[in-house]
Parts: sequence; C-alpha cells; structure tokens
Amino acid sequence: MKRRAPFFAPTLCLAGALLAGCAHTIPVAEAPPVLDLPAGWSQGGKTGAQEWPDAHWWQGFGSAELSQLVGEGQKDNLELAAALSRVRQAEAQARIAGVALLPSVDVSAGAARDLPLGDHHGANVSSSGLLQVSYEIDFWGKNKASVAAAEASLRANFYDRQTVALTVTSGIVSTYLQVLSLHDRLGVARENMSNAEHVLSLVEAQRSVGAATSVDLARQRSAVASQHAAIPDLLQQEREAQSALAILLGRSAQTFRIGNYGLDTIRLPEVTPGLPSELLSRRPDIRRSEARLAAASANVEVARAALFPSIRLTGSTGTQSSALLSLLSGQNLFANVGASLVAPIFDGGRLRTERDLAIEQKQELVKAYRSTVLAALAEVDTVLGQIRSLDERRQLKQDELEQTRLAYNLSEIRYKAGAEDLMTVLDTQRSLSDVQNELGILKLKRLQATVSLYKALGGGWNAG
Repeated sequence: MKRRAPFFAPTLCLAGALLAGCAHTIPVAEAPPVLDLPAGWSQGGKTGAQEWPDAHWWQGFGSAELSQLVGEGQKDNLELAAALSRVRQAEAQARIAGVALLPSVDVSAGAARDLPLGDHHGANVSSSGLLQVSYEIDFWGKNKASVAAAEASLRANFYDRQTVALTVTSGIVSTYLQVLSLHDRLGVARENMSNAEHVLSLVEAQRSVGAATSVDLARQRSAVASQHAAIPDLLQQEREAQSALAILLGRSAQTFRIGNYGLDTIRLPEVTPGLPSELLSRRPDIRRSEARLAAASANVEVARAALFPSIRLTGSTGTQSSALLSLLSGQNLFANVGASLVAPIFDGGRLRTERDLAIEQKQELVKAYRSTVLAALAEVDTVLGQIRSLDERRQLKQDELEQTRLAYNLSEIRYKAGAEDLMTVLDTQRSLSDVQNELGILKLKRLQATVSLYKALGGGWNAG
C-alpha cells in the first residue's frame, strides 16, 4: 500500500485536472437561427418607423371609455391573472434549480443519560453533534445547464404572459368597437324602419284616393315588417358582444353596460408608412420561441452531462462530550473529508436515449421558431393589405351611399307626384338600407384591421 500511494496521489490530481478542464468545454446556449428577412413590408412607404406603434396604442382611438376599459381588463382579466401565476411558478422552479449549485448542510445532535443500577447519584450525561456538508462538483456543467434551462423557461413564461396581455388588450379594443358598430347598425335599422313607415303612410294616402292598389299597400306593409324584424336580431348581437366584453374585463355580464355611443366617436389612427421588419422583435411570442429554444439547448447539455460520472464531496465535523455546553471544544472535535464518484455503468441505453430525445426536441423548436417568425411576417403583410383594400372599398361605398340616398329621395318625391310607381321607391329604399349596413361593417373592419396590425407588431411592447 505504501508503494502505491505515490502513484495514486498524482493520478488523482491528474484526473481532477482533466475533469476541471472539461468544465470549460460546456457550450454556450445557441443564438436563435438567423433568417433572411426583408427590410420592410410591401405595403409600406417611407422608412424610419421604429417607434410605432406606441406602448399605449389603444389611446390612438381617442376614446376615454376605451382607455378605462383596457386598464380595467389588464388588471382584472382572469386569463391574465392565471398567466401571472405561471410566471411566479417558473420563478420558483428557477430558484429550485439554483439550489443544486450550493452545498447541502445537515446538522444532527443527540443527548443520552446513563443511570447505574442502585446508584441514582452517579448518572452520566453525554451529548453529541454532527455537521455534515456535501457538494456536487459540477465538472460537466449539468447543474449550471439545469439552472440555464429553468431561467430560459422563466423567460418563456414571462413572454407568454405578455402574449396573453396583448391578446386580452386587443380583444377588449376589438370587442368594444364591435359594440359601438352594433349601436350604429341599430340606429340605421331604426332609421330605415322610420323611412318604411313614412312610405307606408304615403301609400295609405294614395290608396284612400284610389291612386294605389291593394298590392302596393301589402308590399309596403311587408317592407315595414321586414325592417321591424331586423331590430331584435341586432339587439341580441349587441347583448352578446357586451357579454363578451364583460368576460374580458373579468366582470359580470348581467350588470355590465357601456355608453350608447357609435363609431363616430372613434378616431381612426393613421398607420405609419414604411414599417421595418425589425419591429417583429417586439412580438412577445417570438421572444417566447427564442426562450424555449434556449431552454431546449440547455436541456441537451443536461442530458449529455448525465452520461458522465457525478463527483460529490462530503465532509463532516462533530463533537462528543459529557455536556452539551462543550459542543465545539477542540479536544473533542473530529472531522473527515471524503469524495465519492458515481458513474452510470448499465442503464439499458436510457441516458443516451434521453440525450437523443433532448436533441430532437431542440430541433423541433428550431423549426417552430422559424415558423413563428415567418408567420409573423406574413401576418403583418396580410393586415397591411387588408387596410389598404378596406380604405379603397370604404371610399367607393361612401360614394355609393350618397348616390343611393339621392335616388331614394328623388323616387319618394316622384311617387308623391304620381310620376313613379311604388316598386321604384321600394327598390331604392332597400338599396339605401343595404349600403348603409355595408358601410358600417366596412368601417368596423377597418378599425379592427388597425387593432390587428397593432397586435401583429407586438402592440408596442418591448422587453427592453
């Protein structure tokens, strides 16, 4: 044994040096794959729109009530509260993972009293204490990689919470605009019903003097009934939209009502031309994909490190004395330090399979990241195209409305003068009603397309 000691000690030191060297070969988490992105979008104009949209983009619609509702939803929405809870869970997981980098310390203590038979005055009291410390040397970076994976998962949950917040905010704004649009459509329906009743009174007057037939009278009464029938359906749609808005706000639908306003109270925000593709970096879902990819890279390192031995240092120190007060007296203090190495010998290929699984999961997330970025590019380009198309359609529909209204007014005048039949009045009246509804729907779609663009660009959110 004495002859082998000189050989064993250098060998152990050499092994330690080699293992320590391996600790520096842990690869750094890979950056997300670089994609060939365009400088901007085909629907853009000038460049230099880095600061658009604003973080409080919903204020651009110019509605104090809307801003109040958004603030309420961001505070009370239940899905957002659940997402915040998931972030806090991830924070706890990250703290748990970090514990593996620290030593573990256990303390044990005991006391005993010996009573000799027949002598109650010669009792011996003894006590003992033991302090045991263990620490796993992270040669292969497994523990550090576990912490990195937990931290990346925490970031992913944080970005996921921001995605939920953006979705909730966009939903509140879009649903609010829908309610206002239904207010407008109800106003148009009541106006059309009033027009139909006015024409009915003219037909009844014409019928009383023999200038109109019973068929004319029945047709107009049918038109009035049709206008009446449109109102209950619109009222139901309004109730459903208000209920959906109440849910987004975390409120009871039975007691929730908003002001009886229309879309004429809403300002249409201008879209800044020349939006650069760098704005996509604001999207929390893309940041979330990046964080998940980083977590997967770290998990690969954890699985790879599990193939190598784990080295644990243990140390203990303790005392034995006749009284607990002399717990740490030098004469009774004893200590020992040892090292243990645990290496996998045969596990049926489980560790290698787990490593292969982690690698494939990472590759899946690489593809998912690329897909997320490309989908985001396409989404922005599609919404910009919708905005351009809706602007053109609204202008054409506005011109059509002016001509249709003129045709209806002229046909009514000519019918009173006996120069036009009732069918012409009915046709122009129906056309006016249709064009008014179509214009209202186009106005809503244009406003909601702006909301979609804000959402597609990350809503002005920036992780800093």
